Amino acid sequence: MKLIHLSDLHLGKRLNDFSLLDDQEYILGEILQIIDSEQPDGIIIAGDIYDKSVPPTEAVTLLDKFLNELANRKIQVLIISGNHDCPERLSFGGRLIESSGIHIAPVYNGKIEPLRLSDKNGAVNIYMLPFIKPAIVRRFFPNDTINDYTDAMRIAIEQMNLNLSERNILVSHQFVTGAIRSDSEQITVGGLDNVSASVFDDFDYVALGHIHMPQSIAGKKTIRYCGTPLKYSFSEANQKKSVTVVTLEEKGDVKIHTVPLMPKRDLLELHGTFNTLTAKNYYEGTSLPESFVHVVLTNEQPIPFALSKMREIYPYILKLEYDNTTTRNKTDFVKTKEIKDTPAEELFADFFKERTGKELDEEQRSYILKITRKIKEDVE
Repeated sequence: MKLIHLSDLHLGKRLNDFSLLDDQEYILGEILQIIDSEQPDGIIIAGDIYDKSVPPTEAVTLLDKFLNELANRKIQVLIISGNHDCPERLSFGGRLIESSGIHIAPVYNGKIEPLRLSDKNGAVNIYMLPFIKPAIVRRFFPNDTINDYTDAMRIAIEQMNLNLSERNILVSHQFVTGAIRSDSEQITVGGLDNVSASVFDDFDYVALGHIHMPQSIAGKKTIRYCGTPLKYSFSEANQKKSVTVVTLEEKGDVKIHTVPLMPKRDLLELHGTFNTLTAKNYYEGTSLPESFVHVVLTNEQPIPFALSKMREIYPYILKLEYDNTTTRNKTDFVKTKEIKDTPAEELFADFFKERTGKELDEEQRSYILKITRKIKEDVE
């Protein structure tokens, strides 16, 4: 049995002021082409379908379009909610659309019945477990000891009463200990949301969502995060996004491979001097002007209006900062004088020296003095 494992679509997500809906629609089209090529028996989407619990209308429309495309292909689709989703909203109408092969996990109620598929090697039981917290599981099993996320997951799995002679798959959206996080994920202070991989020992494959970097966990290829289809933070800039394809042969025989995903617009970090990054021979003929970029300038002196100038070449610039002697040795600006008793031009001079390591020259001082006096006159 062949399954395609997806997760963390985050439909409706924005990067700064830029909507990613066009990029998301494009990558879903790429995924549909992979599905047509791989011809899987089912599609797993392991949570964080939307980026917000109340998604924008355009995101809902995009999901509707994608699910219709999958339903038209007569493929079984299994969806769970993640920590970004509202499980009640996501599962609304789930029973009505099951006849189309779209199976959306209901709100967790302590009981999970598997979706049973079959092939020449027998049954495959797929258990869909939405994102859970200890308090949620404790509500249904008040007599059990549930102190943390591992306890909650262990109790939830025990209630499944797995038939270990058959092949069993778990779809889950949790942080498993040892996974490598990205900046765009929600972090729980102190790692309190960790789940030990040992609770998954009885499953033939665990399709995980929540972590954005594709990776297998605890040295087991069968406990896997497929990652996001797009880069959602600059900490993901060097990641290779992909679709995970899982093939279950006889019990104990699982094959996994990935298919690369190429985005409409890449997300990159550009590092160099202003002159280097704005030179035509640097960006002309490349995809850089159409990419989301984080610009790191290495100039020792600030470039006036650098962001607006860079945006003329890189319209999708998301962030600009400096990497130079000053920023590497930067310390917090400490005021040694009472602000109310200090002229504004002196405060600026102190600030300038703190940030650049240099004193204002006479021309600069004269200019600052002229500006501060004009401001004072306008205020008075």
